[in-house]
Amino acid sequence: MIEHPVTGERVVWRSVAEDTDGKLLELELFARPGGFVAAAHVHPGQEERFEVASGTLIMLVDGQERTLRAGDVAVVPAGRPHAWWNGGSDEVHIRGQISPALRTEHFFETFFGLGKDGKTNRKGLPNPLQLAVLMREYEDEMRLAKPPFIVQRMLFAPLAVLGRALGYRSRYPHHSAAPSPMEPTAPTRQPDA
Repeated sequence: MIEHPVTGERVVWRSVAEDTDGKLLELELFARPGGFVAAAHVHPGQEERFEVASGTLIMLVDGQERTLRAGDVAVVPAGRPHAWWNGGSDEVHIRGQISPALRTEHFFETFFGLGKDGKTNRKGLPNPLQLAVLMREYEDEMRLAKPPFIVQRMLFAPLAVLGRALGYRSRYPHHSAAPSPMEPTAPTRQPDA
């Protein structure tokens, strides 16, 4: 289970990439009243499925707002910008799937871990250098909905180089249950936000 105290999200992994040969990431997502995803985003090569088990979920996909309640399902095709938030007064519970899994669980472990460590702003986003390191490392899994991707690459490339030089990483051992082939196994300093 991972939790982001700023955005009010809690995730319980049901199956991860290792369990499904990379085909699927399954999760239970819970968001407290007022809970939200930190930023509108795009999964460039992944489909995301939301099934509301309880509560009210407001989704914004391609600028179109939709309200989902218990039993409703929404599928966000790869490459479509989307955001969501808890639209009710009770916790919302979502059964989610992302396919293929890629390294999405690693992104969320780090992203939520930064929130848990108090390294995010009031919107749940880390500082620009940490964000640049994450966005460059996980650009196949996650991109911001705006600005256009070409602009993001131009902005994040030099910021990520600087961020890495200052000790920011795409994964931190204390946020993850599993080692990563992406990062050195030696302890790294986690810079302040």
